[in-house]
Amino acid sequence: MPSMEIAGKQVEVDEDGYMINLDEWNKDIALAMAKGDGIDLSDSHWEIINFLRDYYQKYQIAPMIKILVKEVGKVMGPDKGNTKYLYELFPDGPAKQACRYAGLPKPTGCV
Repeated sequence: MPSMEIAGKQVEVDEDGYMINLDEWNKDIALAMAKGDGIDLSDSHWEIINFLRDYYQKYQIAPMIKILVKEVGKVMGPDKGNTKYLYELFPDGPAKQACRYAGLPKPTGCV
C-alpha cells in the first residue's frame, strides 16, 4: 500500500492518492496535498473542503461533480455552485481534487 509522509507521519493512500483511513485526516494533510499540487488553500478552498466533509458525513458518499455543483449551489448560492468557480479553485477536477484534500474517497464516477 502506498503512503505519503506528512508532518513526520506516514499516511496510507490508494494508488490515486486518496487516504485509506479517513479518520486520520487533518488540515495539515490537506495543506500538504495542496502544496504538492502547487495550490495555496484559501478560505474559498476550505469552504468547499468543509462542505465536502459535511456532505460525506451525512450521506457516506463523495459526490461526483454534477451533484457537487448542485449541492454547493443550494447551500452557497449560484455564484459558488457552478463548474467555472469550482474549477478555478480545483483545476484538476473539483470533485476529485477537493475530495482528496478533504480526506475522502474518490468520488463515484471519477476516472
